[in-house]
Amino acid sequence: MNILEVALFLGSVIGVIALGIWMAAEPDDGDPTNDASDYFLAGRGLTWWLVGFSLIAANISTEQFVGMSGSAANWLGMAIASYEWMAAVTLVVVGFLFLPRFLKAGLFTIPEFLEYRFGPIARLVMAIPAVVTLVFVATSSVIFSGAKFISEYYNTVPVLNNLTAMCWLIALFAAAYVFVGGLKACAWTDLVWGSALIVGGIVVMTMAFIQLSDRPAEELIETKVANSDATVADLEEAGFWRRFILLNDGVDNEAVAVNGPNGSGGKTHMVRPKEDPELPWTALIVGLWIPNFFYWGLNQYIVQRTLGSKSLAEGQKGIVFAAFMKLLIPFLVVIPGILAYNLFAEDLFNSTTNEYDYDRAFPVLVRNLIKPYPMISWFILAALSGAVISSLASMLNSASTLATMDLYAKVTHEKDQNKLVMVGRVFVVLFVLLSALVAPSLDNFTSIFTYIQEFQGFISPGILAVFLLGFFSPRTPKYYGTLGIIVNVIAYGAFKWVLGPIMVENGWWYADQIAFLDRMALCFFIVLVTGLVVTLVNPLKTPVLMPVNEKMNLESSKGAQIAGGLIILATMGLYYYFW
Repeated sequence: MNILEVALFLGSVIGVIALGIWMAAEPDDGDPTNDASDYFLAGRGLTWWLVGFSLIAANISTEQFVGMSGSAANWLGMAIASYEWMAAVTLVVVGFLFLPRFLKAGLFTIPEFLEYRFGPIARLVMAIPAVVTLVFVATSSVIFSGAKFISEYYNTVPVLNNLTAMCWLIALFAAAYVFVGGLKACAWTDLVWGSALIVGGIVVMTMAFIQLSDRPAEELIETKVANSDATVADLEEAGFWRRFILLNDGVDNEAVAVNGPNGSGGKTHMVRPKEDPELPWTALIVGLWIPNFFYWGLNQYIVQRTLGSKSLAEGQKGIVFAAFMKLLIPFLVVIPGILAYNLFAEDLFNSTTNEYDYDRAFPVLVRNLIKPYPMISWFILAALSGAVISSLASMLNSASTLATMDLYAKVTHEKDQNKLVMVGRVFVVLFVLLSALVAPSLDNFTSIFTYIQEFQGFISPGILAVFLLGFFSPRTPKYYGTLGIIVNVIAYGAFKWVLGPIMVENGWWYADQIAFLDRMALCFFIVLVTGLVVTLVNPLKTPVLMPVNEKMNLESSKGAQIAGGLIILATMGLYYYFW
């Protein structure tokens, strides 16, 4: 272990956390109030660049660098990039369809909208699962994946190679500054971590391509997909990008994507066979849009930084800036994941289980390419660890906000602002302890990314359908807010454990299993149809009037509209190239 590397790494992490705490202590307007808006929403004073970087830093962590790159190293390849590129389009829509409604109502939390539109029970029905999901799924999985990265990177160093020890260390780092500074501390640290993450990703990708260019063709040919016609002679004459294509897409694009184990089909295609168990092309039509719109438009820990925007225009510009950065992420995560298999397939093999551990892909890549250069490796390690810490801090802040404002304040009717902030800090401590206890057990799951997405199937389709009818169907009855969420939980469970197996067994489905994204699509339409039926049968006599935040500037940004349109066109171009 290089002492200089460790010193620089720890110094940078502690320094950025100190910066966040210091900036959070500086009032924007000279008023040192310590009310709930200051702690949970950064005083509603975030500018577009803080919103944009904070969205990316909160979103991108080792969930992507471990889970998504691992899926790319396995059979999915470029197809997993749909989560990122479709998110760019989703963000643009959220900025101009969802955000104006939320800022106009002056929301603290997303479940708060459901109370105004559907009643207090609907708010609780969303808030309670949201807190449970954040603590026991999202937060614990980020802790686990971050600890897995560090323990794989320092796999020969005592303590640092211990998964459980790293889970607790990461949890404590994140809890420290969110406890003190709330969302504002998160936003300022996110600015640093988000910038470092992009730079660090570029460095890793560049060095991976350099290694691909220098590696003997005889070694590389062993990782070629089965339906590529590439030969050793082809590889010897090719540059780095051509080598990548030859290994994973063939000489003349003949290596099409096929349903099968890793290596059986091409990996550079966004569209996979309809029989694919995780990302069939059918999911691109409806299924994948559901978790995207839920995550970017209705997930508290993401939306919270947009709720803290100074104005609607600032929020929209920040969202569009984040959408642009989402277009870059697959080049920094997905392609390096594919390269990890091409370059270091033997290091991905777990001799204990006699199976490949694809979640090792990015850690193995960094360990082999970056670790020999301590003056670079400390920065990469700090950027990736910072991404974990920032995501974790954002989740803790949001879980604390939900528990305080949607649960504690509603039950106790507490109005004292200082007391609400104190309760929020207590929840931060409680939640970080619970998630750190759960995190090490996630090592039993084959793919952490799949674990997260599968769990969301019980939540996201129903909530998205309820919100859409809440936006566009003013006469949908209030009880539908609760009914729709419950119907989704029942329907998803039925398709996963009962109806799905029956449909497959009787040949009523086109594949040997129903992919979780297809289950999401089926549930979404069931909940939507349920809402339309109850609206026709029992419509509200008068539409619900939503509150209006008179202090918020709700003028939209024309520049953001133009930039958003260009991002949608760029996304279409990327799909065309990697189709």
